[in-house]
Amino acid sequence: MCNSVAKAKEVLFYEPEDPNGYLSNFAACPIKIDDQVWATSEHYYQAMKFASQALRNTILEASTPAEAFSLSRDYEDQVREDWYDIRVEVMQFIVTEKFRQNPQFALFLTNTGDSVIKEHSHKDHFWGDGGDGTGENHLGKILMAVRQELRTQQLNLIASH
Repeated sequence: MCNSVAKAKEVLFYEPEDPNGYLSNFAACPIKIDDQVWATSEHYYQAMKFASQALRNTILEASTPAEAFSLSRDYEDQVREDWYDIRVEVMQFIVTEKFRQNPQFALFLTNTGDSVIKEHSHKDHFWGDGGDGTGENHLGKILMAVRQELRTQQLNLIASH
């Protein structure tokens, strides 16, 4: 009898130009929220750190996700007080919308099967895997939850016909 467990396939991502780059918040994937079009999920996530509508608009208009990220760092002293309490919820919302509004990306995500999805970044132990698997991988967990939600919606659609 074999006691070994087959290791689940992993889907790693980080840079938008990587093979699984569509999973990145930096991937060019417009998302419409409240009549505003955000160029990437990163733009939206970074903007929501601030209560100031003026700052949010500045980040909305950033030409790249890297610029949106940089702007949020520039105004770090103005981050809303409850940010660390709501940041996972904000990420869950915008990642869900990204895949709900972009069917091609949704198809790519559901095609990952049951693979473990990891943001493979040595720079981020909260959202990513820490580069060595010791990170919390919250973004990967959100992506896997969205994948399951998309599958459930697909099954419900099939069952209703």
